[in-house]
Amino acid sequence: MIRVGILGATGYTGYELVHLLTGHDQAKVVFATSRSSAGKRLCDLYPCPYDLPLIAPEHADLAAIDVAFFCLPHGESMPVVQQVREAGVRAIDLSADFRLRDADVYTRWYRVAHVAPWLLSEAVYGLPEVYSEQIGHADLVANPGCYPTSVLLALYPLARGGQLADSRVIVDSKSGASGAGRKLSLKTHFVEVNENFGPYSIGRAHRHLSEMEQELSAWAEARVRVTFSPHLLPVSRGILSTIYVTLQAGWSVERLVALYEEAYAGDPFVHVLPAGKLASLAYVTHTNRCALSFAEAGENTFIVVSAIDNLIKGASGQAVQNMNLMFGLDETMGLPL
Repeated sequence: MIRVGILGATGYTGYELVHLLTGHDQAKVVFATSRSSAGKRLCDLYPCPYDLPLIAPEHADLAAIDVAFFCLPHGESMPVVQQVREAGVRAIDLSADFRLRDADVYTRWYRVAHVAPWLLSEAVYGLPEVYSEQIGHADLVANPGCYPTSVLLALYPLARGGQLADSRVIVDSKSGASGAGRKLSLKTHFVEVNENFGPYSIGRAHRHLSEMEQELSAWAEARVRVTFSPHLLPVSRGILSTIYVTLQAGWSVERLVALYEEAYAGDPFVHVLPAGKLASLAYVTHTNRCALSFAEAGENTFIVVSAIDNLIKGASGQAVQNMNLMFGLDETMGLPL
């Protein structure tokens, strides 16, 4: 059995991890931490059957686990990940603290100095459909952000093949309210979200931009600029990204479907829809799946639609998928298809 510790278990991603790992045949949650709810049980905070004690972080016994999941806010994971790695425990970080390869870029976007920059070269970006081999040998995995997961899976086959005729990509994304986390915020109150729909952090304001551009530029071996407009949907979960790309002449929807089917052959969680069908949240909510579809917009412009569940494929499910790869298990184990 893989012995698991969850640091920061009371947010939406932490709870989702407990839910997934409880049904995992080869994993056992040894401890779950919460600074604000230490001494309580998870079922005291959620209407759920998980009678899991919550302990203070300083009481976590690192010698008792094989891998630690970090569901902490950005900026808080760095020193704790360092401590866990010094104890010889493998780590999967769901924050952004180890996703960016350049510490200065991290500081610029997250407005805090990186306190463990030497670990950035050790961290593997945890997008299994692209980096499965590296993840399998990793001791530290940086779980991708939810928006970047939807966008990068949608663009990887084109970027790596040098097929983007225009270095600028337009991404219009919509997320359910759980993407903002469980912490109270006026913009995610029911009255603010219900029967409403609007953008936020548009322009070059959203931090996930740096992550998208880092990976796309590496695959394309050229600078790729993303125009990113995120929106808040009045639903609990799910992300739908509508992506506009300009391709070389000669492409069609049918050719794109064939390219993506070949690129993701053997990847159980990527569902490439046939020509004429369009991805939607209904294809993916409560699963670890990413659904992709395509439409032609004229003048060599195509629209790629990508849908994921932000809490599963966009966070906790992908983290479990990474754990499976790190420990040599079937990557689908414990995950809803």
